[in-house]
Amino acid sequence: MAGRGHGHSCVGDCDHDDTPELGIHYSLYTKIDLDHVVCLNESEEGSGKFVFKPWEDRLNFEKFVESDVDEELLINIPFTGNVKLKGIIIIGGEDGSHPNKMRLFKNRTGMSFDDARGPADQEFDLQPDQTGTLEYATKVVTFPNISHLSIHFPSNFGAELTKLYYIGLRGEFQEARRQQVTIAMYEARPNPADHKIESIIPMSRQVQ
Repeated sequence: MAGRGHGHSCVGDCDHDDTPELGIHYSLYTKIDLDHVVCLNESEEGSGKFVFKPWEDRLNFEKFVESDVDEELLINIPFTGNVKLKGIIIIGGEDGSHPNKMRLFKNRTGMSFDDARGPADQEFDLQPDQTGTLEYATKVVTFPNISHLSIHFPSNFGAELTKLYYIGLRGEFQEARRQQVTIAMYEARPNPADHKIESIIPMSRQVQ
């Protein structure tokens, strides 16, 4: 881990600028469709969305998500457009409740714990972090065009339950482009010898 001038360290390959304005870098929470965030094994229904908040509120520990029957958590995160994911910060709980592993899955909606048993797109060994000073850099070539992200926390540092206070996402956002419909208007009684297409609206396809 290499220390940064602003007290921010990176785990893995880190490519962001050295700047104190980290709130700008970690603003992807505003691009999450919070109404459709689903957290499996949360002790309080709907609490999974509490971990997505402004950078300046990351140390506000009044709201959090805690696991229910064991230490596993799985959070399914839909975005309102397409994201190039570059880095993640995790602030976890105290007394061994901080997750010790993180597994990422891209563009797999409605994931279950059974689905999470399969190979992840990227995995990290986590370190306890109560201040948000560690960033885990993702492979940008693996996460260039993400509309849905699933984060699996399979275990922690020894507690019965896992607790999360903050998940910070860094990257680039692009609005989703709606596909236009091609409309072709024809004569009511086409003449095979003189058939005309009156108007065609070109179609643009959404790039996945």
